[in-house]
Parts: sequence; C-alpha cells; structure tokens
Amino acid sequence: MSEPESAGAEGPVVSAVLADAHVSHNVVVPTARTEGLAPEVDAEPVTQPGLEAVPETRKRRRDLAVAGDRWIARVLRGGAVLSGGMFVVSLGLEALPSSEDVHVTIDLLRKGAASLLLVTPVARLAVAGALLGLKGEWRYTVIAAGVLGLLAIAVGAGIQA
Repeated sequence: MSEPESAGAEGPVVSAVLADAHVSHNVVVPTARTEGLAPEVDAEPVTQPGLEAVPETRKRRRDLAVAGDRWIARVLRGGAVLSGGMFVVSLGLEALPSSEDVHVTIDLLRKGAASLLLVTPVARLAVAGALLGLKGEWRYTVIAAGVLGLLAIAVGAGIQA
C-alpha cells in the first residue's frame, strides 16, 4: 500500500458483495444482498439477437451450390493438369533420339495439350449449365446452351472454310 495506514482506520473493503457475506471455512456464502452478483446463465448458446437458425432448405441449397462449385473446379483443374502433363511429356520426348515417329508424337501431344487447354473453359460452361439446370436455374441453362451452340456453329464454320 502506498499510503500509510492510520491506527484507527478500518481495513479496505475488498468487495461490496463480500462485505455482506458470511465467511465459513474458506467458502464465501452470500447473504441477503445479491444485486451485485452476475445473472444466472441459461443453458442455451449465446447468439446474436434477431438471427434465426438457417432453414434446412437454405442449407441444402448452399450444399448443392458448393458441390456444383467443386465439380466446376474439378473440370478446370483436370483440364489444366492433363494439358500441362501432355506438354511436359512432349518436352521429355525431345530428349529421345531424333526420328520421324518422335517428332509426330511431340507434335500431336503439343497440339492436344493446346486443344485441351482451349476446350476446358467450354467444358466448364457445359458443366455449370447442366448443374444449374438441375437446380432449376433455367435462365442460366438456356444462356449456357446458347453460348455452346454459337461456339459449335463458329467451329463448324471455321472447319469448312
């Protein structure tokens, strides 16, 4: 204590609650005055007021959306990995002795890798359109089908030219 204690002064009161409490065998038992005590805690978890639990239908929709996103990610990742793998294999084939078969294989692998890399976003569009069609998003499904149709017409016209 920083102040000197005077001879006739009482000791400091530690707590207003403890001042009215009965001390018995190192256990503090409060007496009649309890307004200083904290309120009792309910068994329910603490949540923000006004927020209700997420309905089961909303939770299921979110789970389906996450599953759809996973499929789209798998298509994109698979296309990129396969394309990259084909390109790496073509680089490895360049270490072989030069022959006609090796050059043809390298050329096919590189053209295939480039084609797969270009087709991967188209496959993503097809998967997204199909998954959203299954969820009832018909507007997006029709738009995706229209884009795929236009791409097919453009490829068909380009091949014949």
